[in-house]
Amino acid sequence: MATGFKIAEPLEYHRSFLKENCRPDGRELSEFRTTTLNVGSISTADGSALVKIGNTTIICGIKAELANPTAEAPGKGYIVPNVDLPPLCSSRFRPGPPGEQAQAASQFIADVIESSEVIKAEDLCVDRGKLCWVLYCDIMCLDYDGNILDACIIALLAALKNTQLPEVTVNKETCSPEVNLEKRQRLHIHKHPASASFCVFDDSILIVDPTAEEESLSTAHLTVVTDEGGRLCSVHKPGGTSLSGQKLQECINRATARQREIHKLIDKVLDSVKTMK
Repeated sequence: MATGFKIAEPLEYHRSFLKENCRPDGRELSEFRTTTLNVGSISTADGSALVKIGNTTIICGIKAELANPTAEAPGKGYIVPNVDLPPLCSSRFRPGPPGEQAQAASQFIADVIESSEVIKAEDLCVDRGKLCWVLYCDIMCLDYDGNILDACIIALLAALKNTQLPEVTVNKETCSPEVNLEKRQRLHIHKHPASASFCVFDDSILIVDPTAEEESLSTAHLTVVTDEGGRLCSVHKPGGTSLSGQKLQECINRATARQREIHKLIDKVLDSVKTMK
C-alpha cells in the first residue's frame, strides 16, 4: 500500500514523514547521508577524488597544463572547472551538449573557487608574463540522486589536495620550459570550503542533503558555502520561495558544522593514503 501511495501522491507521502520530523529514508531533517571519499583513483590525472553522498557519486580528475598567462593577469595561472551530468548517471539527462543544470553547476563551482580563494591564482604562475599552470578540473557525476553541488565541492577540494605538480624551470638560453616529472610538489591549499545544500518543503520546512525525489518536490533550493574560519563564501539560491533571516541563519550554522566534518574527512583520507605509501 505504501508504495502505491508514494507513486500516486509523492508529495503527500513525503509530508506524512515530515510531520513526524523524519524522512522516507529514516533520516532526521538536518541529517546528511553517509559520505565516503577516495583519492588518487585516476592514475592518468595529476590529482583525483571520488565522493559518494548516499547514492550520489561524483568523480573529479585534475589535469595540469602549461600555458601563457592572460595579458590582464600576467602573474596568475587559472583553474577551469567543468561539471558533466551524462545520461549514464540518470535518465533525466540526455546525450548532447551540457544542459542547464550542468552549466549552472560549473558556474557555481567557478564562483566558489574564486570567492573562497581555495587556491591563489598567483601560486600557479611559473614565469611572470610567460608561463603558468592551468588546472582543468573535470567533475563528472556517475550516479545522480540529488545534492550534486555538495559532492562536487568535496570532490574538487580533495582532488586539489591530492594534486602534485611537476617542477618546471625555464631554460635561460632557449627560453623553453623544462619539466621534471620526478620532482613533484603539492598545491598550496589556502582555504577549505565546504557546502551544505537544503530544500524547502511547503515554503517553511527545511531539510538538508536532499535526494533527487526530495529536490523535485520542494519549493526552493539553497546551498551555503563556508570555510574553516566560519566565513561565508557563497549563498546560492536559484529562485523559489523566500527564506526568513532566522531560517537562513539555521542553514549557515548547519553549513559551518558540515564544513568541520568534511575538513576532518578529507584530512583523514589523505593521511591514510600517505601512510599506505
